[in-house]
Amino acid sequence: MAETISLMDVDEPDNDNIPRPITKPNKGKNVVVPGDGKSGLWVEKYRPQSLADVAAHRDIIDTIDRLTSENKLPHLLLYGPPGTGKTSTILAVARKLYGNQFHNMILELNASDERGIDVVRQQIQDFASTQSFSFGSKAHVKLVLLDEADAMTKDAQFALRRVIEKYTKSTRFALICNNVNKVISALQSRCTRFRFAPLDSIHVSERLKHVIEAEGLDVTESGLAALVRLSTGDMRKALNILQSTHMASPQITEEAVYLCTGNPLPKDIEQISHWLLNETFATSFSRISEIKTRKGLALVDIIREVTMFVFRIKMPADVRVQLINDMADIEYRLSFGCSDKLQLGSLIASFTKARSALVAAAK
Repeated sequence: MAETISLMDVDEPDNDNIPRPITKPNKGKNVVVPGDGKSGLWVEKYRPQSLADVAAHRDIIDTIDRLTSENKLPHLLLYGPPGTGKTSTILAVARKLYGNQFHNMILELNASDERGIDVVRQQIQDFASTQSFSFGSKAHVKLVLLDEADAMTKDAQFALRRVIEKYTKSTRFALICNNVNKVISALQSRCTRFRFAPLDSIHVSERLKHVIEAEGLDVTESGLAALVRLSTGDMRKALNILQSTHMASPQITEEAVYLCTGNPLPKDIEQISHWLLNETFATSFSRISEIKTRKGLALVDIIREVTMFVFRIKMPADVRVQLINDMADIEYRLSFGCSDKLQLGSLIASFTKARSALVAAAK
């Protein structure tokens, strides 16, 4: 795991510009040095190195870029689903501000690992209280990057509020989280908030094409479409699926992508949905059990994909809502370890009831 390199208790910069690290493990996401292409993980190898490289959210990126250029960067709170560019944006800001002194001026912590009040009182306060490291013609404020801030305890968040107030002149704080509702209002009010929505399929596709070309991969159009579909707007997930599929198959096709991820193929979902809507209980149970065993599919994945299929087919709204609610209940019971066989029976029974309602509506 990479280490956070922080310069503590420094009065003046070293003439030779050699950083003096404190060997403290970084339990957060890896900080990648600009130009580092040695990382085995493509999510790090192809992480944007500048704000111009960030895949989407140009309105947010342009605003932060302007604030950075005008030396008016506020405390930031970036929130939204995973893999939407929150961490990459902050790291790109840090590279723009600090250049080759990047590691000296940033403290990166992952709050899901280091979430207690002691971290705020020790690591964060120690870093914020030291004198800024001057280089070039001016002194820069330091940057504390706190990833997964919504995992911090309430006591730690209140302590962090006091630290932010005390060291605003010398330090900027960037908080990143998925669920902004878990961040106390006192912290939210001290930060400029930006919401990162799931990436559009066009942005995911463009970035994947860049990686595919750089790595010289053999990817079919259906394979690329499958990658975009399964990523659900998460760029990190898309790159991980691409890399794992490449390691498992010389050609990245739709079937290879679904096989690697363990997700049911669309044609399998169509077949299962046909059985559910047209076959008897016994026939549906036998055939779904057989394909589930033969292809190693999880019932919960089948239910999720069938739910999406139900959204696409024509049926009365009340029947659709009831069917979707029934499947949500089954998925909930599966999460508690209920028997797959019993829940498969419940799934088929729900479709049998829906089919009866459809027949009645047709008459």
